[in-house]
Amino acid sequence: MLELLNGFVVELRNAGLPVSLTENLDAMEAVQYIPVDDREAFKYALGATLVKNNAHWRSFETVFEVYFSLRGPEYKLAEGDEDSLDELWREMQDQMAAGEGNAGAGGGLDSLTAEEIAQLLMQALLNGDQAMLRAMARQAVQRFAGMEPGRPVGGTYYLYRTLRNLDLDGMLEKLMQASREQGNQELTSLEERLEHEEFQDRIDKFKAEIEAEIRRRLVADRGAEAMAKTLRKPLPEDVEFMHASRDEMQLLRKALYPLTRKLAARLARKRRHGRKGPLDFRNTVRHSLSYGGVPAEPKFKYPRPAKPELIVIADISGSVAAFARFTLMLVYAIQNQFSKVRSFVFIDGIDEVTEYFRTTEDIQEAIHRVNTEADVVWVDGHSDYGHAFEVFWQKWGKEVGPKSTVLLLGDARNNYHASQSWVVKQMAAKARHVYWLNPEPRSYWNTGDSIVGEYGTHTDGVYECRNLRQLESFVEKLA
Repeated sequence: MLELLNGFVVELRNAGLPVSLTENLDAMEAVQYIPVDDREAFKYALGATLVKNNAHWRSFETVFEVYFSLRGPEYKLAEGDEDSLDELWREMQDQMAAGEGNAGAGGGLDSLTAEEIAQLLMQALLNGDQAMLRAMARQAVQRFAGMEPGRPVGGTYYLYRTLRNLDLDGMLEKLMQASREQGNQELTSLEERLEHEEFQDRIDKFKAEIEAEIRRRLVADRGAEAMAKTLRKPLPEDVEFMHASRDEMQLLRKALYPLTRKLAARLARKRRHGRKGPLDFRNTVRHSLSYGGVPAEPKFKYPRPAKPELIVIADISGSVAAFARFTLMLVYAIQNQFSKVRSFVFIDGIDEVTEYFRTTEDIQEAIHRVNTEADVVWVDGHSDYGHAFEVFWQKWGKEVGPKSTVLLLGDARNNYHASQSWVVKQMAAKARHVYWLNPEPRSYWNTGDSIVGEYGTHTDGVYECRNLRQLESFVEKLA
């Protein structure tokens, strides 16, 4: 068990979870008081000691299900406790015979036809029999998944084959119809809705049982380490903006709000507890009166860093749009850390969108307005950094001053148009700082139509910001 737990912690670290030595020892101590057979209690004991961020729970669960898939009562049942399965089948036959007036087919689960499996599954879902559903999941995977030892196929393929043969799409309606036929009285709309949700939950749990059974078989065939590596997914803060799926985008949004609270608190504390400045002679003399004129307690001047005035100029074309959206959301979520925030978005035309954020407290709504209402197309809607920067300087260049920090967001892929890099040079001459954030990997910079180097020579730095972790690190530096 000790070796298994060590491998489990190593895999959590490989997945990106920050597990310290102290937390590892806490987990070892906690599981001494938890029976290994109580799978749920064991999982939550490990989670309570090893997981510090709710956004990391999904990754923790994936690793746990892999490393402990071959342990617990579910595994013992799935490994072939045929006596228990046959007993469950006979009990279900009796229930079906009592309910329908005829006896089911004899024999064990292995002898059932596809129609009998469908009928048995429907009865198990109606009764909410978890033990029978686990047995059904085993039978379904064994019969329909077509798993072959050593075959390099992922679990998603086996899951698709199993669910396709079970044909669960119409199961919910069949369950509702069977429930109506068994009921003695008409249900109210609320009762019907609750029953609908209950049956849907049972179907979802059955699908989860099938996934668990497939995972158990894959782990038994390939080993826990290989399966954990195959199923490993990046944490929300490490998901790349430009390649995130729809589900990953949802996780990014959920991870953004706790990140902004933490970042705002950290920046406020950083300002409040700055390092000591030079000796404050007058304050020291004034406090020395309580010591009889002896300057026993020197007083120092504390630096008061000014809040920067932030100007954000973001490319919202194509795949860069997701990066710009999350950067704007983060900036406006911590806007109290800046004296003023002004935002401009562009493709080949440019428009100010500051007012969209001022008129609503819902940042998501403001972002939606940016994407639908901003006037950012000049000719053909393809990125033209040079024209957008030139128009910005003509219209709003006078707004850039010595208190301004200018933040340029984009991949600098200019479609071979004129760069007009002199605008960035003029910004740098007037502004306090000019930074460029690029969501592309550094190895892609200055390749093809990317001219980030031409712009970067006039800035105070070009930073790779492919995910929330890198964006958080930069914003902390900025404020």
